[in-house]
This record gives sequence, C-alpha cells and structure tokens, in this order.
Amino acid sequence: MTDTVYRFADPNSPITKLQDVLALGRRHRRVIALAFAGVFLGTLLVAVFSPLNYQARTTLIVRQQRLDPLVSADSSTPMPSSTQINDIDINSEVELIKSQDILENVAIACDLTGGIRSRDTGSVPTDDPQVLAASVLKVRSSLKVTPVAKTNLISISYDAANPQKAAQVLNTLVRVYMDKRLALHQSADTLDFFAQQTQRYQQGLAQAESRLSEFSQKAGVVSPEQQKDATLQKLSEFQADVKQTETSISEIQKRIETLEAQQPTLQPRVVTQVRMSDNPQLMVQLKSTLLNLELKRTELLQKFQPTYRLVQEVDTQIVQTRSAIEAAGQSQLRDETTDSNPTYQWVDSELAKEKSELTAQQARAEALGQAVRSYQQKAKSLDDQQMLEQDLVRDEKAQESNYLLYQRKEEEARISNALDRSHIVNVAVAEPAETPVIPTRSRLFTFLVGLFAALITGIGSAVAAEYLSPSLKTPEDVQVLLDVPVLVSVSSHRR
Repeated sequence: MTDTVYRFADPNSPITKLQDVLALGRRHRRVIALAFAGVFLGTLLVAVFSPLNYQARTTLIVRQQRLDPLVSADSSTPMPSSTQINDIDINSEVELIKSQDILENVAIACDLTGGIRSRDTGSVPTDDPQVLAASVLKVRSSLKVTPVAKTNLISISYDAANPQKAAQVLNTLVRVYMDKRLALHQSADTLDFFAQQTQRYQQGLAQAESRLSEFSQKAGVVSPEQQKDATLQKLSEFQADVKQTETSISEIQKRIETLEAQQPTLQPRVVTQVRMSDNPQLMVQLKSTLLNLELKRTELLQKFQPTYRLVQEVDTQIVQTRSAIEAAGQSQLRDETTDSNPTYQWVDSELAKEKSELTAQQARAEALGQAVRSYQQKAKSLDDQQMLEQDLVRDEKAQESNYLLYQRKEEEARISNALDRSHIVNVAVAEPAETPVIPTRSRLFTFLVGLFAALITGIGSAVAAEYLSPSLKTPEDVQVLLDVPVLVSVSSHRR
C-alpha cells in the first residue's frame, strides 16, 4: 500500500533538509550497509589477529658543556662566537642519528637482518646486501627522531612488536650514535701535528738563540742600539762643537781684518811732553862777541875815523851780532819727549793674539771634523749591526712565539683527546630507553577506530551513489533541470 502525502515545498526549512537526508539514506541503504559491514568486519579482523605494537622512547639533550677550540694559527685561540644551541645544531644531530651507517650498525647489532652478525665481532656478513638495505629501511620506517620544540632535546622513538627488541634497538642506536659522534670529534692527528710543529719550532728557537749569541760575540758589542744612541749623541755634540768653532773662526777672522785695517793708521811712538826754552849758550856767545866787537871799534876809533874801512866793517859785524842776539831772543828751543803708542801696542798685541787664536781654532775645527767623521762611521757601523741584530732578534721572537703557540695548541689538543677518551661530549642521554609494558594501540581503540571508519565509509558510499545516479531525487533537482518552480512535492514510502 502506498501513502501519498501532499505538502508545500520549502527547500530552506530544516525539516525539508532532514527529510532529504533521510530519503538519501533510504534510497541507498543497501550500499551503506555493505560498506559499513565490510569496513567494520575488516577492522575487527585486524584488531583480533594483528600483533600488538610497542613503542620505546629515549631523549637526548644537546648542550654546550664542552667548547672545542677552533684549530687555527692565531696566537689567541678563537672560540665559538655563541654558546647557545640553535636549530642548526639540533638538526645536525638529528641527521647524524638517522645516517645510513648508524642504522646499518644498529640493524646488524640487533640482528634485524635475520642472518648478518654484528660488525663488533669482526665477522664478515654472509647475507645479500639487499637484505641489509631492507632491514635499514624497516628500521628507518619504525624510527622517529624529532627535536622537541623550543628546547635543546631530541626525542627518539622506535615501534616494534617485541617490547624488549624496541628498547634494545634504541639503546643500541644511542650507543652507536655516541661512538660515531666521538669518532667525528676525535683529533688524534691534530695532536700529532701540533707535537711535530712544537718540536720543530723548539729546534728553530734554539738555533735562533745560538745565532744571536754568536753575533754578539763576533761584533763585540753588547747592545748595538744603546751604543748607537750614545754614539749619535756624541756625534751631535761634536757637530755642535764644529758649528761653534766655525762661528768662532769667522768672528776671529773678522776681528783680524778690522785690526789689520786699523794698524796702518797708528804710529808706533807718540809725543808725550813738549818744553819751550831759550838757548843760553848761544846768547852768551853772541853777547861776548858783541862786547869784543864794541871794544875793537873803540880801539879803532881811537886810531881811525868812523869812515875808515876797518871801523865800518866792525860796525857791520856789531849790527849783525845784535841782529843775531835779537833773533836768538825771539826763537826758543823745543824739547819733545816721545814714548810707545799704547793703542798701537794694543792693536798689535790683539792682532797677534787673534792670529794665534785663529790658528788654534782652525786646528780644533780640523780635530773636531775628524772626530765627527769617526763617529759617523761608527754610527753607520752600529746601525748595520743593529739591523742585523734586529733581524736575529725578530727571528728569535718569531720562533719563540710559534713555539709557545704550538705548545699551547698541543696542550689544547691533548685536553680535547682526554675529554674524548672520557666520553665528555655535548650530547647526553636525558632519558634512557626502557622496555615498554603497554602497547601503543589497544584492541578496543582499534575497534572504535574501525567503527568510526565504517560509519564514514557508509556515508561516503551513499553520497557517491547519490552523485552517480541519473534520476531526480529532490524538488531542487527538478527546479534546476526544468527551470520551473515547484509548488508541491509528494513523498511516497511503502509500508
């Protein structure tokens, strides 16, 4: 019997949409049932017959507890610029853990290949390498290595059906990883290299010291630099004396020229006293002569007349004598006294002294010039010796610096090797792997997951069947296909 129901179409009402969904389920109930039953039964079979899976976990911590110095030839050991752990450091450790050789060693050590024995025993593998590659692939698929966000921790987990095997794989992985990391950071060759370089520069330092000692003994100087400074100081003093002496010579020559120009203008002797007096002897003689002539005239006048020739001659003589007496009375005797000229003597003395001083200064200038030339040669010789000594000292310091540098580097390499032997590294096990006792997924969880998957699969199958069916199912399909409004829709169902 079929019931027909007439209703007004309201496509946007919730009741209409619910009815459409129910109608979809009624139309494809067989598809839904088959899909649900298939997925649910498959899940039940998996939950009942599949083995339980156990997951072992371990955690590693990456830290900067040990800072290895960089190997370089710098005198100051360069250290890492930052001691903070960054993502690059964490990711580097993660990739090292998942490296191919580590996983191969883990597969062999844990007998995951089925026939290949551990390489630690030294035995040669007998199985096909493809088996080893498959085992490594299996380990890689069950292994999860993830860095913990915003921490310096690395979480490692491994899934296996055997809980003891899961813990064994993780512990073996950590041990192999630690050995691998230690092998990568070991620097035995570096220690040998620095030891050889230290010995080499020690011998070079001894040779440099020997050459410097031989140079000091051969040159006969203790410190060429100090002796050169003292020689230059003396040379400067002598050069100053030469300049001063040349100035003195110029001054003396100028004074000599002045004195020689003045000397011709001076007389060797000068009048020191002048006395004016009469000539008494001449006056007495003239007066005596006048008296005798007058007496002779008197006698002649007694015998002769004044006109007589003899009388006139006597008169003439008397006149002449009187004239001589008068002339002698008018003229006086000049008595001059002379002496040595002191100015002339001073000029002559100064001229002689300046000439003597000029000779002495010229001799002194010559001696100072020879001394200056001697000190210049000595300074040049000391300068050459100083350059040779500086080369030897520089070589000695370079050898000593290199010797101390490589000695320090050798000690750093020795400390690094000691830390390696003590297994002091920047990665430590924060949480060791333990045997898990609870499986990762229980059968109840698998059942619930299967139930949910069956529901989703059934609904999806109905939607797919509805999408693939060419018939018109809803008023909206009619309205879209025929482009006419739907006034009434009739739903039918069988009882």
